[in-house]
Amino acid sequence: MAFNNKSDQEAMSEINVTPLVDVMLVLLVVFIVTAPLLTQSVKINLPKTVSTTPAPQDHLAIVTIDGAGEIQLNSQKIGIDDLGRQLAELLARDSELTVQFNADDKINYGLAAQVMAVIQQVGITKLSLMTRGES
Repeated sequence: MAFNNKSDQEAMSEINVTPLVDVMLVLLVVFIVTAPLLTQSVKINLPKTVSTTPAPQDHLAIVTIDGAGEIQLNSQKIGIDDLGRQLAELLARDSELTVQFNADDKINYGLAAQVMAVIQQVGITKLSLMTRGES
């Protein structure tokens, strides 16, 4: 008895990809659902700073905000409205002007952001944020 392989049916040589597609879609849905959950709960500890070399004193303007929220430019009390004008005058005299920004850690973040926005609007690109070293 001989086997005859010349029938009307040929051997199937294709892979059924339907189960593979189903698994990939399930994995895609799981990834889409879990990805936002991972990014919402990121907790960080901000680093403490170490001492660095101070900025050169020849092209320096010092802007300070004390604990009461009063702004000073080079140790002279000034309002936030006059700060931009005064800094623009200093920048016109010295194109290498660097602003050293000292802010008390108890002040409102909004006030510090306003002062930094004024510094940026004037066109000053060199800004040093002063911090306290590790104790």
